[in-house]
Amino acid sequence: MNNKLVKLFLVNLITTVASYAQQPNIVWIVSEDNSKHYMKLFDEHGIATPNIENLAKDGIVFDRAFSNAAVCSAARSTLITSTYGPKLATHYHRAEGKVTLNNTQEMFPAYLRKAGYYTANNAKEDYNIYKSNEVWDESSKKASYKNRKPGQPFFYVFNIETTHESRIHFTKETMNTTKTSMNPAEVFVQPNHPQTDLFRYTNTYYRDKIKAMDSEVGAVLDQLKKDNLLENTIIFYYGDHGGVLPDSKGYLTETGLHIPLVVYVPKKYQDLAAFQPGSRTNSFVSFVDFGATVLKLAGVSVPKTMDGKPFLGKNISKNELEKRDETIGYADRFDEKYDMVRSLRKGNLKYVRNFEPFNVDGLMNEYRYKQLAYKEWFELFKAGKLNAVQSQFFEPKAAEALYDLDKDPFETKNLANDPAYQSQLVSLRKKLHSWMEKQPDLSLYPEFYLLDNAIQNPLEFGKKHQKDIKKYLKIADLEVLNFDKAAPKIVKCLQSKDKWERYWGLIVATSFGEQAKSLTSQITTLMKSDTEIINRVRAAEFLAIVAHQNTSQPILEALYQSKKETEALLILNSIVLLKDFYQKYPFQLELEKIDKKVRENYTVGRRLEYLATK
Repeated sequence: MNNKLVKLFLVNLITTVASYAQQPNIVWIVSEDNSKHYMKLFDEHGIATPNIENLAKDGIVFDRAFSNAAVCSAARSTLITSTYGPKLATHYHRAEGKVTLNNTQEMFPAYLRKAGYYTANNAKEDYNIYKSNEVWDESSKKASYKNRKPGQPFFYVFNIETTHESRIHFTKETMNTTKTSMNPAEVFVQPNHPQTDLFRYTNTYYRDKIKAMDSEVGAVLDQLKKDNLLENTIIFYYGDHGGVLPDSKGYLTETGLHIPLVVYVPKKYQDLAAFQPGSRTNSFVSFVDFGATVLKLAGVSVPKTMDGKPFLGKNISKNELEKRDETIGYADRFDEKYDMVRSLRKGNLKYVRNFEPFNVDGLMNEYRYKQLAYKEWFELFKAGKLNAVQSQFFEPKAAEALYDLDKDPFETKNLANDPAYQSQLVSLRKKLHSWMEKQPDLSLYPEFYLLDNAIQNPLEFGKKHQKDIKKYLKIADLEVLNFDKAAPKIVKCLQSKDKWERYWGLIVATSFGEQAKSLTSQITTLMKSDTEIINRVRAAEFLAIVAHQNTSQPILEALYQSKKETEALLILNSIVLLKDFYQKYPFQLELEKIDKKVRENYTVGRRLEYLATK
């Protein structure tokens, strides 16, 4: 090699090393399924987590950090894209069909790789999106930052499963033989839960898992220290969504969304943080912001396709961050259980919009009900042994709810009809409506329709159908009016040639309950004649809930006609809802009449298995 080439090589090498030296390593330590409520660092009722607390001494504690979804795949799909789930149809858990991102969008680690980062994920992905080959250098249980080139900056994710929901699927034998570190009689049980021995034990058992998780966090930190990386590494510790006690994971409660977050920024990168080491902030940050924040820290341009706003990085002021006081939540299908709920928290007020308020939160979800506490709660409800607050989980909801979290942190008192809060209610209602329009929120179409028409390019589908989505949202929001004002518009929807106008007209009618009995005749006609299978089911659902008719046979006939798995799943949701919480009449299922492909779907199978045992 001649001297000129050697000189050029050395210049390139020095330039590359210098470039690497300017970019921080970034590590995410992620614990599964724990909200902030079980850690002393964040909550008076939590357990000590000394390793995370030590990280906080030199880090920043974010007291208002949130997942946007209350379950793994929907939450992680938001994290990896820094984009809201309802815009991409990535918010259903688990995905019955993975979404394809268009060529203007990528999972954010791909942008880091292009900027010279080594990206490693150990090990959970759980995305509702097809992943390109550009995202991770490594993604497995053996993935590590140690395989990077010398001096190469890295982004490393380490997932801890110790606090996962499955760890709480203990048996009665476990309860009788396994002691907890705390005395169950002394542990705090939130007020909407039964104050029973089982709930107390579940709370203490879960806190022990939090303690064990903290030790694993400590092990990762020790390894980074051993590898002499702490001075060059920005470290995030956070929970991947809310906790696993009943009415948390899978629900837009604070226990389902409000996560712990600590970020350590070493001295040499202090110019990338607006807050001092050892400080706390009430600035609102959400999962949708995390990917954008990592790119900003790495000096990589944040793509315009991302919804998230960085909360760390150059030129982000403390004053601007402290003005951030909002977070969005969304919940639709969790495994086999359907609903449609959106939430907007602004400051201390939490607005919740239940688009199908006749749905019951406690509706059977096989994975949730593996937990003994869920089973006991339902049994106590059926036996009439719960107080009014504890019973809410098994009762129809209001179309909208408002909670003052300072006074009511566990969301037990709906203030939506309180005259003192009307101006705030209307303001938050309008703000959430505007957000859903702007996205646009694809859930105004049923999931099965999105699977057939949208998931190959959800952004383009949303853009093309934005006017229709705006129209359907306007119909859905008739639920917040009084019935006399809404009724003429509902009738008009029921007569529409647009099948999704009829669909939402039927849902809105059902949401009014007994007030909507005057629509019985018109909806009976739709049950018999609507060209759309799901609309005939929605009509039958109305007649069962509002007119107290036995419509089991028309619903079963619709199920037998369905050739789409998620359409059948939505029909089965209505069957379980009516069977367990409304008329409670029997559904005589004939399995052989269900389409073979539908019947063999795993999630459908969960519903069929449950119905077969009842």
